[in-house]
Amino acid sequence: MFSCSRNTHAIFYPLAAHRLFPPYKYKSSSFRFKHVKSSFSSYFSFYSSSHSRSSSSNPRMGSVGASGESLKYPLARRDESVVDDYHGVLISDPYRWLEDPDAQEVKEFVEKQVKLTDSVLQTCDTREKLRETITKLFDHPRFDAPFRRGDKYFYFHNTGLQAQKVLYVQDSLDGKAEVLLDPNGLSEDGTVSLNTCAVSEDAKYLAYGLSSSGSDWVTIKVMRVEDKRVETDTLSWVKFSGISWTHDSKGFFYCRYPAPKEDEKLDAGTETNSNLNQELYYHFLGTDQSQDILCWKDPDNPKHMFGADVTDDGKMEEVGRLLCCLDGKIVRVDEEDRVRWMDSKDGVFSPKISFFMWEASWGRVLTLDRLQKRGLSLFGKGNPFRMEGLFCGQEEEGGITMGPLCLFWVIWKARNTIAFEDGVLSIQKLKYVLLYISESCEEVNKVYHCDITSLPEGLEGFRERKDLLPFIKLIDNFDARYHAIANDDTLFTFMTNKDAPKYKLVQVDLKEPSIWNVVLEEAEKDVLESAYAVNGNQILVCYLSDVKYVLQIRDLKTGSLLHDLPIDIGSVFDISARRRDSTVFIGFTSFLTPGIIYHCNLEAGVPEMKIFREIVVPGFDRTEFCVDQVVASSLLVHYSPKSLTLWLEDRSWLLEQFIKLDELVVLSFRMNDLLGGVSGLCDLPPGDELVLLSLHMSSSWLLRYSCYCLRCLFNVFVPSKDGTKIPMFIVARKNIPMDGSHPCLLYGYGGFNISITPSFSVSRIVLSRHLGAVFCIANIRGGGEYGQEWHKSGSLAKKQNCFDDFISAAEYLVSAGYTQPRKLCIEGGSNGGLLVGACINQRPDLFGCALAHVGVMDMLRFHKFTIGHAWTSDYGCSEKEEEFHWLIKYSPLHNVRRPWEQSPDQPSQYPATMILTADHDDRVVPLHSLKLLATMQYILCTSVEKSPQTNPIIGRIECKAGHGAGRPTQKMIDEAADRYSFLAKMLEASWIE
Repeated sequence: MFSCSRNTHAIFYPLAAHRLFPPYKYKSSSFRFKHVKSSFSSYFSFYSSSHSRSSSSNPRMGSVGASGESLKYPLARRDESVVDDYHGVLISDPYRWLEDPDAQEVKEFVEKQVKLTDSVLQTCDTREKLRETITKLFDHPRFDAPFRRGDKYFYFHNTGLQAQKVLYVQDSLDGKAEVLLDPNGLSEDGTVSLNTCAVSEDAKYLAYGLSSSGSDWVTIKVMRVEDKRVETDTLSWVKFSGISWTHDSKGFFYCRYPAPKEDEKLDAGTETNSNLNQELYYHFLGTDQSQDILCWKDPDNPKHMFGADVTDDGKMEEVGRLLCCLDGKIVRVDEEDRVRWMDSKDGVFSPKISFFMWEASWGRVLTLDRLQKRGLSLFGKGNPFRMEGLFCGQEEEGGITMGPLCLFWVIWKARNTIAFEDGVLSIQKLKYVLLYISESCEEVNKVYHCDITSLPEGLEGFRERKDLLPFIKLIDNFDARYHAIANDDTLFTFMTNKDAPKYKLVQVDLKEPSIWNVVLEEAEKDVLESAYAVNGNQILVCYLSDVKYVLQIRDLKTGSLLHDLPIDIGSVFDISARRRDSTVFIGFTSFLTPGIIYHCNLEAGVPEMKIFREIVVPGFDRTEFCVDQVVASSLLVHYSPKSLTLWLEDRSWLLEQFIKLDELVVLSFRMNDLLGGVSGLCDLPPGDELVLLSLHMSSSWLLRYSCYCLRCLFNVFVPSKDGTKIPMFIVARKNIPMDGSHPCLLYGYGGFNISITPSFSVSRIVLSRHLGAVFCIANIRGGGEYGQEWHKSGSLAKKQNCFDDFISAAEYLVSAGYTQPRKLCIEGGSNGGLLVGACINQRPDLFGCALAHVGVMDMLRFHKFTIGHAWTSDYGCSEKEEEFHWLIKYSPLHNVRRPWEQSPDQPSQYPATMILTADHDDRVVPLHSLKLLATMQYILCTSVEKSPQTNPIIGRIECKAGHGAGRPTQKMIDEAADRYSFLAKMLEASWIE
C-alpha cells in the first residue's frame, strides 16, 4: 500500500511517547504509530491590560523553599582529569564515568538519586489524588482506525486500563471481532509492546515486531491469521525498520543491524554504542533468519539507513480472454491454492492437477468441479502467455473441461490480483520494490527501484547467491526527500520537497527518469503533510494550515481539487486508505475531543464524513474548558484592549460598518448582538468591541460546528526576540480571571520538522480541572508547522531561535495575566528536553518549575551514542569547529551557571527541576540526564555552602522503560502523577474538587 506522510509522528504530550526522530521509517503496510499531529478545540477567555503581569516584577522564583526543607544531595565523584580539546578549546567532562551503564558506581549513583526523588515525592500531597483521578479518567475504551487486508478488517483497541492495546480482526465492519494479537499476555508487567506490524495482502499472515522494556530493538514474529498460530520464524536485531510483504505472501523485506559479538553483553536497550551498518533483508516464511536474502548494504557508508516498499501498481494488464467471466469480481490466488504441478510426460500434464480460486462475493474456495456446477468453464483463447504444445488433460471421473495450461501458468506465476470482466482476464502487476536510503534526520533521501518480475528465478534465485538485488538508481543524491504515492506500471507519483519546502506532488516515468512533471504545486502557505492514493485515480491530501488540518480529495493525474472534506479544527492522527478501496477511515482528535474515527465513502457524488466510532471519556465535560490559539496571521479570534477578532460561519452576520484598526480592515460588531441567544460563551468587559478580520476568508476555514459550546479560538501574535510571530495554543477552564494567579504549564518541542498540533490528554484535563492550571503549547521554530523553512530557522546555527521563541511565549503568558514566573512550569521531551534544559540555563528567573524528559543534554558528545549520529542534521557536530561553537553556547550540560553570581542585584535561583529518563532508553541514552543531574546538583547545591538554591533538583529514573513508545498504561499514569504532583507542590497549586 502506498501512502506518504511527511513525518512518522508520535504523540509529544503527557501520557504519550516522546520522539527524537530516527531517520525515516517508511510506511508500507506496516502498522503506523499515529502521527498525532494533534488537535484542538476552543473557548473564550479574556483579559485586559489591568490584569497583566511582567516578568521583571517577580525576579525571584516563587517556589523557593516550597519543599519545606533543604535537601541532602548525594555526592558524586568528579574526575577532573577528563578534559577534551575541541579545536583548541579545553572542555572538562568530570562525569564521563556516568556514560557506562554497567558500572557499579553508576548503578549506585542511580539508586541514591531514586531515593532522593522518592523523598521529595512523598511530600507531594496531590500525588495520590492525581494518580486516582487520572486512572479514573484514563479508564475508557480507545480505538484506532481500521485497515483492510484481503477480505478482512483489522484495528487496535484498548478497553481502558490495559497495559498495551490489542489487535483485533473481523470479516466485515459489522462482523464479530476477534482478538488476533494481545501483547498483554506476553509479559506480567506489560513491558513487552507491539512496535510494528504488517498483514500480508491476502490477510493470511501477520508479521509483528515486539519490543521489550521500551527499547528500540525489535524481534519480528509471524502468525497465521486464520488459526492464530505463531510460526517458528524469529528475526532478531531489528531496529528502525518497517515490514513490507511481497504480494505472493512468501515473505517480506525488513532491516536489521549486525548481531553483537559473542563476548558482548546482550541486554538490548541499555547499550550505548552507535548503530551502524544497517542492512536490508528479505525473509522467506518458514526459514531460519540465517537463510534470509541480503538485498542491500553499504559498508562504505555505515550511517546509511534503509527502508523498502513493495509497490501496489494501479494498472490492470490484459493477459487473456475467456469464454465466461466470474461475475466481474476480483479474485485472488493465495499461496497454498496455486496450481500443483504433477507428473509431466511428453509435454502433457497429468489430469490430477488441482486448482483452487477464492472469489470475494461467494466467500469460499471454488474448485473446478464447483465452477462446472455453476455452468462455468475456463477455456482461454488469444492468451499472450500461451506455451505451445502444453495442454491439460481432463478429469477422468468429473468430466470437467480444463483450459489450456497457459491460463494456469499466468495465475500461478504472477500471484497477483486477477480480474475477470466481460470475458477478459487481467492481472494487476505488482512488480517493483523501492529502496529508500537516508543518512540522517534531514528531509532528504535517495530512491532506487528493482523490478522483481524481471528476476529470472524471482527472489528465490538469490537464496544461494551472494549478489545484492539489482536496484536501479532513480535519485542518487541527498538534495530532497521523495516518497512514492502511487504508480501505474512505470509511471510513479512522488511527494517531494524538491524546490518546494512545503511539499508538492510530481510524476516521473521510469523509462524517462530525467523528466519530472508537477501534479500538485506547492501551496503558498499550507504545508502538505501527507497524501494517499484512493478510489482508483484519486488522492486524499492532508494539509497543515496554521497548525490545523485541512483534508481534500484531488485527481491523481491532474492534481485538480474534487472535494473538500469537512473536518473540525483539530488534528488528523490517522488515515487508513488504499487505492483499490472507495472508502477511507480518518482519525481525528483535539484538545477537547478524545477521538473520532470517520468513515468516508468516496463513491458518493459528494463524500460524506460519517462517524464510525467516537471515543467517550466518562466524567469529562468539554464545556468546562476553553481553548485559545495565539497564532500569527490566521483568522480565529484575537482579543486585546483594542479589539477581539473571531471567525464566523456567516461573514455577513451583524455587519455594521468598516473601520480601520492597526492598519487592518475589520468588520465591527456589537458584543451583545453577537452573543445574543448564545449562552455560556464568555463575559467581556463593557464597551469592548468585537471585530472580524476581513483577510483571507474562505469557506474551508469556517468552523464546522455550531456555537453551542466553548470551542472558539483566540488569535494573538507572540513576537519572538527577532520579531517572528509564534503560534501558541492555550487551554484552561472557562472564565478564569486574568490576574496572574494561575499555575501554568508550557510545553514545547521545536525540532526535526515535527509539528505539535492539538490532541486530547487526560492528564492535561486533570491539571486544568483539579489544579486550576492553564496548559499551553508553543509552536516554536525548528518544528514543521510552516514547512521546511520554519524547521531550518530553528536548527543548526539558528538553534537559538527555538529557545528565544519559547522564552518569548513564557513572557507573553506572564504579561497577558495568565500566570507569573513563580507559577510557570515548562515541559518538553527528547529534543524538547534539550529545550527545557537550555531555557532554564538562559532564563532561570522566568520559571518556577521545569520538567525535562529524556533530553539531549550533552551537545558535544550526543553523536557518539546509538542513533545520535543521525541528529547532526539538526544540531551539527562538535567535531567540526564552526559547529562546535554553535553547540557549546547552548549545550545544557556545559552552561549551568549560578544565577545569583550572574546578577547579584537581582538574586534568583534555578526553578525546581525534575529530569526524567529511563534505563532502557536507547534513543537518547540515560547518560545525558545523569550527567546533567550530577552537574546541576554540584554547581548549584553541594559545592556552595548555604547555597541560595533551595528549589529541588531531582531525577526520576524509570526502570524497564525506554524513550516513551510502548510504555504500559500504569507506568504512564504513575509518571504523570509523580511529575504533576511535583509541579503542584513547587507552584503551590491547591487541589480543587
